Amino acid sequence: MKQYIFIGILSLLWACGSTENKSQKMTVTGYAQGTTYSVIYLSKDGKNYQRAIDSTLIEIDNSLSTYQKRSIISRYNQAAVTSAIPVDEFFTAVFQVSKQVYRETDGAFDPTVAPLVNAWGFGFEKTEKVDSALIDSILNYVKFDSVQVVSGHIHKLNPVQIDFNAVAQGYTVDVLAELLEQKGIQNYMVEVGGEVKTKGINAQDTLWRIGIDRPMPDLKEREIEAIVHLDNKALATSGNYRKFYEKDGKKYSHTINPKTGYPVEHNLLSTTVIADECAYADAFATAFMVMGLEKSKLFLARHPELDALLIYSDEQGNLQTFVTDGIKPFIELNPSK
Repeated sequence: MKQYIFIGILSLLWACGSTENKSQKMTVTGYAQGTTYSVIYLSKDGKNYQRAIDSTLIEIDNSLSTYQKRSIISRYNQAAVTSAIPVDEFFTAVFQVSKQVYRETDGAFDPTVAPLVNAWGFGFEKTEKVDSALIDSILNYVKFDSVQVVSGHIHKLNPVQIDFNAVAQGYTVDVLAELLEQKGIQNYMVEVGGEVKTKGINAQDTLWRIGIDRPMPDLKEREIEAIVHLDNKALATSGNYRKFYEKDGKKYSHTINPKTGYPVEHNLLSTTVIADECAYADAFATAFMVMGLEKSKLFLARHPELDALLIYSDEQGNLQTFVTDGIKPFIELNPSK
C-alpha cells in the first residue's frame, strides 16, 4: 500500500518469560502497507497463519492502496467524472466508517483532503509549488459529501480524489483480528504500523501492554510517555512531531485542515484514541489532530464510547497530558520516571 506516515508509532511491550498458559505463543511479522506488522497470538495447536494473513493484506492492498495502479481507489482517482467503479467489501467498509467520522467531526476527518496532502508534500503524488491560489483552487474539490457508494459502485460526481490513509491501517487491524477469531483464536495482539487491537491476555496471563511514545522531535532515542493495559480494545495514535514540511525556514505539520487547506497550528502534539474498532480509533485520532486540544476534549465529553490520551505542550513548552476517565485505571503515565 502507500507509504503511510505514522507519527508516534506505538511500542509493543510484552515479557518473554515463562508462562503457565498451556497454549503456544505464536508470532507472525512482516511488511505491509509501507510499514511493518506484528501479530502475536496464543494457539493450542501451534498453527502459523502467516499465509492467510499475507493473503488478506494483498486483498486489502488491491482495494485501498493508492500505490497500486489497478486498485479500486486508484481507478476511482484516475476515472473521469460520471464514472462508476465497482467496489468490494473492504472499500465499502472503510467508506462507511469514513463517512460516519466525517459527519460526526463536522468535516475534520475528510478523505478527499488527498490533493491538499499531495500539494504539501505528504501524499502519493509529487509536491507542487504551494501558494494561496493553489490551495483555494484545491479546496473546491475537498468535499467528501460529494462522494457516493450506491449499489456496489462508487460514483464520481466531481473531480475529487480520495485517500484512506488515516483509516485503512486501523481497518486492516480489524480485518486481521477477525481472521484470527474465525480461526478460534481468543488471545491475540494485532499491530499494523502502530495501530493495535487486542483480545484476551498475553502469554504471561496479563492484559496486553502498549507503549505510547513521548512526542518530542529531538529525542536521540524513543521514550515512553505512557503504557496502556489494553482490555479487549483497539488503539491508534496520530501526531505532529516527527514529519514536517519545511518552507522558507518554517516547519509545517503533516496534518492538513480540510477546511482551511493549510497545516494545523496548535499545541496538540499527539492523540491516542481507544475504541472497540481500530478503524474508528484511527480516524478519530486524525480528526482530533485537526480539531486541536479543546475541541477534542469537548468531543470526547459527548462521546463516552471513546477514550483518549491527548499529549500537548503548555505555554512554557512542557508536555502535559489529558486522559479520559474510562482509561485512567488502565494507563501508566511517565512509566520511566
